[in-house]
Formats: sequence, C-alpha cells, structure tokens
Amino acid sequence: MQNELRKSNVNFLEQFQEIFNIEIESLILAKAKISDNYFKAAKLISKANKVILSGIGKSGLIAKKIAATLSSYNISAVFLHPVEALHGDIGIIQNNDIVVLLSKSGSTEEIIRLIPFIKSRGAKIISIVTNIQSFLAYNSDVILEASITQEACPFNIAPTSSTTSSIVIGDAISIIAAKIKNFRLEDFSKTHPLGTIGKQVNLQVKDVMHSGDNLPILSEYSSFRDAIIIISQKKLGCAVVVDDGLNLKGFITDGDVRRALTKHNEIKDLLVSDVMTKNPITIEDTAYLDVALAIMENRESQINSIAVLNSDKKVVGVIRLHDIVRSGI
Repeated sequence: MQNELRKSNVNFLEQFQEIFNIEIESLILAKAKISDNYFKAAKLISKANKVILSGIGKSGLIAKKIAATLSSYNISAVFLHPVEALHGDIGIIQNNDIVVLLSKSGSTEEIIRLIPFIKSRGAKIISIVTNIQSFLAYNSDVILEASITQEACPFNIAPTSSTTSSIVIGDAISIIAAKIKNFRLEDFSKTHPLGTIGKQVNLQVKDVMHSGDNLPILSEYSSFRDAIIIISQKKLGCAVVVDDGLNLKGFITDGDVRRALTKHNEIKDLLVSDVMTKNPITIEDTAYLDVALAIMENRESQINSIAVLNSDKKVVGVIRLHDIVRSGI
C-alpha cells in the first residue's frame, strides 16, 4: 500500500513539473514575439488621460490585475466590465483614453460589441490576444501577442498558459510605461500609504533611529571603561566614536567589547581607539528602511547596528536591526 502511495506521489510530482514546463514554454514563446508594439503600447499608456481595461471571464480577472498594477504606478487605470459597458458604463471612456482589451480568441462577443463604441469616443485600442488573425486584432491600434504552446489544462481548454502570458505582458507594459513617466521609488508613497510597501517607501532611517540624549557617544580618547559604562547605560549594544565636530571616528559594539576582554588581560590603560572599528559602515538619515535592512543583511559578517550620518556627514544617530524589524517592514 505504501509503495502504491509513493508511486502515486511521484506521478503527481511529475505532473506538477509538466504544468510548470508548459506555462514556462508559453512564456518563452510570448517573449519571442516582443516587438516595437510593446513600446508603442507602453508609450500610449504613459501619455493617456486614463487607461480602461476590459475582458470577460478569466481575461477579465487579468484585466483587473493589470489595472491595479498601473494604478500602483500612479497611472490612472480602471476595469470596465464589457457587459456593464453596453448598459451605460461606456460613458467612462473619453477622448485620449486608452482601452486595453483582453481576449484569448480575439472573437469574444462581449468584447467585439464594444469596439465600434470605443472608436466612436476617440479612444485607441490595445489588444492582448493569442489569435492575431482575429477580429479584435484587426481592429486594434496596437496588438500584443500572448502566444502559447498549449494551455496547461489537461483538456487544453481552461485558460492557464494564456492567462499567465497575458499577465506577464501586462506587467511588462505597465513597468515600461512607469519608466517612461519617470516614476520613482519615492512616488510609491503616493499610492502605497499603508502596508509593508508603504512602510518601505515612507519610513526613513531618521524615523526610527536613536538620537539626541539616547545616542551613546564617545571620544576616541575615552577609556575603555567609559565605553563599557555608556554602552550599558544607553542599552543599544553599541556606541559611536566622534570628534568635537561630530565627525565619525569609529564604532564600538558589544562584540568589540567581548573581543577586547578576551584579548587583553589588563584593560585599565585601554582607550576607545584601541578597540573601536575604524571606518565603520554608515547610512544617511534620509535613506529608506529597506536600504538599511539590505546593508545589514548583505554584509559577509552580518551587522546589527549602523552609525547614521546627515547630509553634512555628521553623526546624528544609530539604527539597529531590531529597530527595523520592530517597524514592521
């Protein structure tokens, strides 16, 4: 019985891999069809008054996702249900709008019936279709071919590979349109005020760093004993070493303290300059938290705290890995 179950599991694992392979092959085929039409589509979208996306069934779900992606890049985009459009909602389409129509066959009745009304309202049509010989393709200003080898569905019927190709095409033209508009990371703060993305692009190092009276500061001429005391008092596990002008001279962590105690039998005459890390890693106070996190995690020897400098290269704070984690990003 166990052998039969094991054979069954192996068989299903092979089928999982085959489904992935079919969809990957379709993406490779769609990639081979990339042409100037992609740039034309992205440019039209970048300059549009707004972008309306429409599709029926699974294509409609993909259209909604593409609309959401464009909106996240601060490009005005909405989903229009093709049936509701013919019952009054087509009024949303105005001159200089771009309408993106998704249809695997290019002959979906609900989509075809929209075309003359879209054209009469002065909007241009971008189509994402598998069949470029279709009525929709012939009546589009720009055609994007979502080529597939076959649907991953065992009956080659249910939209699977075709929807995967369509969603990747939507991502591609959305990203390039955003680049054409010179969309910056900072602009995400306008469209992602909440959630993890919002925190990544809104919270800066200065928002969570320790500064002012909470900042453990030492002179390089301070005694090692003073370093131990101030690190213990401030409870940050580190201290910054500066000169009288708040220029960074070094950095001391709990690890440096432990290594000094292990290395030296007599610590009475030790100075901060003897144990500090010279030329430590730093970050500007205006950097975003995800940048600080990447710096800490991508070091060969992971670090847990960084000295923070302002635009004048003066020490203004300390940020720890714990502070970033606590922020929720």
